[in-house]
Amino acid sequence: MDSTTGIFFWGFLIVYGIVMFLLSPKTVSLGGFFKGEDKKGRAANPWMITASIFIAWIFAKSVTNAANMGAEFGIVGGIGYAVYWLCIPLTGWALYRLRRKFKATSMVSFLTEHYGVAAAFCFSAAILVRLFNEVWSNTSVVGAYYGASGSTPFIIAALLFTAITVGYCCWGGMRGSIITDVAQAVLFAVLLIAVLIWVVPLNSPADIVTSGSWTLEGGVDFIIGAGLQCLSYGFHDAVLTDRGFICEERKMLKSFTVAGLLGFVAIVLFSLIGVHAYLDGMSIAGSSAPVVVAQSLGLVAFFVMAVIMIATAGSTLDSTFSSLAKLTARDLPGILGHTPKMNPRIIGIIFMIVFGIVGNLPMIMGASIITATTISGTMIMGLGPVFLLHGVVKPTKTGFQLAFWIGMVLGIVDTVAPAALGFMNIGGGSYANFLGVNLWGAVVCWIAYLVPGLVAQSAERRAGIEPAWKGRTKEELAQYDADAKRRELGLDLDPEDLAPTGA
Repeated sequence: MDSTTGIFFWGFLIVYGIVMFLLSPKTVSLGGFFKGEDKKGRAANPWMITASIFIAWIFAKSVTNAANMGAEFGIVGGIGYAVYWLCIPLTGWALYRLRRKFKATSMVSFLTEHYGVAAAFCFSAAILVRLFNEVWSNTSVVGAYYGASGSTPFIIAALLFTAITVGYCCWGGMRGSIITDVAQAVLFAVLLIAVLIWVVPLNSPADIVTSGSWTLEGGVDFIIGAGLQCLSYGFHDAVLTDRGFICEERKMLKSFTVAGLLGFVAIVLFSLIGVHAYLDGMSIAGSSAPVVVAQSLGLVAFFVMAVIMIATAGSTLDSTFSSLAKLTARDLPGILGHTPKMNPRIIGIIFMIVFGIVGNLPMIMGASIITATTISGTMIMGLGPVFLLHGVVKPTKTGFQLAFWIGMVLGIVDTVAPAALGFMNIGGGSYANFLGVNLWGAVVCWIAYLVPGLVAQSAERRAGIEPAWKGRTKEELAQYDADAKRRELGLDLDPEDLAPTGA
């Protein structure tokens, strides 16, 4: 870009940072820093949580991947990538069930109580890998609008963007993340509409809808594989699960459902940018569909696309850092029942700064952003049965460890030597290995979780032991719901006191 254009782009990045600092609260309580509470200690508004989940999951890397999939497979690719957003309602339902029936207050404390300290540490390690991936994969997308991958402008833009995000997260924590997410969601929605008005009329609706081929080789292998990963994908995303414990269960479930459906639609719509490239025969080799399409439409379109990427990357990155602070300052010490002497906010800030530096190393080395989604999703396929089947069969430490490590080993092997798992391939498409490993891997993981539980359950039955692992009974759930309703109404009465006179 020339000097005038450069001033415009770099100037926006600086203005963006100033606005985020102004929006983020300067001082918050520990409840606000780690749980998103307001100054009066009240839980975050459910609609704020909806907006936060929506925009935090509309990652810069995700909208880029969606457009790239559209450019490679037409509308089939866009729908395929959007399938990941359906795991948000599924995760919300699972958290709703775990909170109501099994009294879960966080993912880590739940695992510690039911599956042991080792399981909680394994899970936390997987979360750290996920958060690590979120840093470099999103800063890489922002850097691409300032220079070629690996170039000096590319790296400087990515690092400056990281510094801005870490800065306002250190001030506001999760409360600041949620507030800025709302602003970023509004900005994204407005600019997405503007871009679609620009791009969609370039092709006929019929061409867009019929683009691509609904075959395994045409991208359906990715759709099925993504659907399989939905059974576990949401559980290793601390950005998502942290928001599952900060408001009342029913409100949380509604927020997750609405955010997931809105996200699905938004991703399909954004993929139309890539579909245009597919229909127009544009080459995106060595770049990304949003960059190539925006450049073909002129400087203004390119700038608008850059703003979209900065807003979406920022929303994900600030949520990543706030979740990292909670995990390292609260959850990990809690596993061992240890309360750090240092202020937990300071611990969280230290880890945010360290992750901001270390998390950008893959970006500097030029890693491919699609791997941040597909690889991590394969590695944690063993989490699905743990959270979806808990209480259906007796939970066992053996079942957790078998399911978790089978998925982890398959994911690692598929990363370093995918040819070794070629015997699992299904079809002959680009994602034949992705589909095969996730299908057969999921089958093995679910069996590995179920069998030890069924064996332990059978042993209890033979010994005449009454199962204590099934959670609250129907009667207890009814009482729990009645108590929740009274709290919502501001009452502190027994159920009998609420009956009409003479009843």
